[in-house]
Amino acid sequence: QVQLVESGGGLVQAGGSLRLSCASSGSIFSFNSMGWYRQPPGKRRELVAQIPSGGRVYYADSVKGRFTISRDNAKNTVNLQMNSLKPEDTAVYYCNADRGPRPDLWGQGTQVTVSA
Repeated sequence: QVQLVESGGGLVQAGGSLRLSCASSGSIFSFNSMGWYRQPPGKRRELVAQIPSGGRVYYADSVKGRFTISRDNAKNTVNLQMNSLKPEDTAVYYCNADRGPRPDLWGQGTQVTVSA
């Protein structure tokens, strides 16, 4: 069973940067897309950024111009570079793999806290 493991979360001041990484225990080459979701306290999980195996990258309006998603098929990793962080970016961030007809894969989540 392929597993996704996130790393790179932590506490940062507003305006700072963090880089999240998601490592897959198996090949990500065949996945339709890889993405990052987040769940702020008391709110629903939301899609932040998604990078398909081919096609246009998606960013939520709230992170456009600040976050960058990248994918390395050779290393089976997906990264999320987060710049100009705001307190409203505080959430648990989850890595996701869309495998088409098979159930999505999810990581365990990593906490990102942005202080004012």
